[in-house]
Amino acid sequence: MAYDNSQMRRTRRFAVWSLLGSAWMAARGQESQLPDDRRLSLPPLSEEDKKLPNGKSQKNEMAKVQHEQALKDADELISVAQQLRDELQRAGDYVVPVSSVKKTEQIEKLAKRIRGKLQS
Repeated sequence: MAYDNSQMRRTRRFAVWSLLGSAWMAARGQESQLPDDRRLSLPPLSEEDKKLPNGKSQKNEMAKVQHEQALKDADELISVAQQLRDELQRAGDYVVPVSSVKKTEQIEKLAKRIRGKLQS
């Protein structure tokens, strides 16, 4: 009895995967047969880099400013984290100062800001 159930489950599973696979292949085949004007077009890979009046690349200058700001934010993050550690060590085992909670919020904001600068 158990043998029949497992064999039936495998057969059903095979049938479902076969249907899904054939539907996927059919969709891909139809996509390639679409006229050129109905196909999705991707934007160009890179736009022309604009130059600043001093001749430097605008993208490079923006990246440099973002990098410097991320470094400043990282330094501030380290400072706040050290302050938080010191507060928690002084507070004791069962006491959490309100300023410690505010410092954790500040750390979160700094971390998000740094991540945003690094991702852009």
